[in-house]
Amino acid sequence: MQYFRSKAFRRFLRYALVGGSTLTFDLILLYIATDIYGVPYYISTPIAFLIAVSLNYVISRRFVFKGTERRMHHGYAYFMTIGFIGSLLTTGLVTIVVSTTGLYYLYARFIVATIIGLGNYLFNLYVNFRVVGKHH
Repeated sequence: MQYFRSKAFRRFLRYALVGGSTLTFDLILLYIATDIYGVPYYISTPIAFLIAVSLNYVISRRFVFKGTERRMHHGYAYFMTIGFIGSLLTTGLVTIVVSTTGLYYLYARFIVATIIGLGNYLFNLYVNFRVVGKHH
């Protein structure tokens, strides 16, 4: 019970709020590119993802991982390197889910984002922003 009042839990909630907001932005971009402009989802998925990840970095640096020990450009380079790998993984998993289940691509994207989001949080907490144990 005490964990739910901790600074670490509040940081995770901020991360979830930022992540949920940028995921929504990602899904809107994905929908516009795919359903309105006809870009195949396996092309629009990584594009929307990388745009949303850039926005996520700026917001996360300011509101989630305050006190980071990395300078902005170093952190962004790490973040985008992982983001690029994440976009490949995300696109691959979305394609697999859609092709094997016939699930609508936006639903598949949401499921994949939920799974990958937790891994991204832990990576950023321990490796990129290096703020584990520091609660701002």
